[in-house]
Amino acid sequence: MHITTHRFKAMGGPAQVLLPDTPQAPAAMRAVHTELQRLEAKYSRYKTDSLLSKINAHAGQGFTPCDNETWALLDYAEQLHERSGGLFDITSGVYRQVWNFELANIPNQDSLQSIRTLVGWSDVVRQNHQIALPRKGMEIDLGGLVKEYAVDRACMVLQSHGIDSALVSLAGDMRTLGTKPDGQPWQAGIAHPRQPGQLFASIELHNMALATSGDYERAIVLNGQRYAHIIHPGTGWPVSHWQSVSVQADNCLMAGSLCTMAMLMQEQGLELLQQSGLSFLAIGPTGEIFRNTPR
Repeated sequence: MHITTHRFKAMGGPAQVLLPDTPQAPAAMRAVHTELQRLEAKYSRYKTDSLLSKINAHAGQGFTPCDNETWALLDYAEQLHERSGGLFDITSGVYRQVWNFELANIPNQDSLQSIRTLVGWSDVVRQNHQIALPRKGMEIDLGGLVKEYAVDRACMVLQSHGIDSALVSLAGDMRTLGTKPDGQPWQAGIAHPRQPGQLFASIELHNMALATSGDYERAIVLNGQRYAHIIHPGTGWPVSHWQSVSVQADNCLMAGSLCTMAMLMQEQGLELLQQSGLSFLAIGPTGEIFRNTPR
């Protein structure tokens, strides 16, 4: 059976859905587009009328109500915050005000210090399905979760339309349903962190998700020093240990959050990956490879 690749933009980046040409496919794809547009409208920080923007605009002014879906995502973010010793912090996105990875500029310590006062998930108050950011200028940013959550939601939509063979990818984070129609596993590539346009590895996926975090897609290199976009919430400076971390899991949200936590935990991230029991491939600072492939 022929497989069609549907390419489009979603959640601020490139999207792909690979589907066999079945009678259900057109309606399934329309439903996927609808779901991704819903999530973007709800959680994009670029849309002033999104729920996320409303929460942020209300910082320092009291509580904003949250629905069940948002509350569950915030619960998950809190679990990651605890598990990472505070390193996974969805209030740390405000550092983008002083870090511009399109320009080769390094912020000074004073500007970082002024932003640092706005970072601190532990200070956020949540009760009765309401959230309050205590200081004006504080923000939450679900960018480290929503894209992966959207992959999982798209797969659920496909399944609800009777699709049991598919690959969904948003900016390279992906999840597969079943196998290809011929029974072969889906193939996924992991980008080489130091050779643009080249693959470092190819992974077979069958009913699995694959996510990757790295120091190469959005980065500044000055005087031989690489400054990547994953920021330590306590210092305001980019983390610097792993070139790339890829994780396979049952769902994309789990895979993506584990990658990000490993990047943030730097040297200690390897222990986190090993303790997870999941399949991973990590590339260290000088190109050394660490992997685990459970039987």
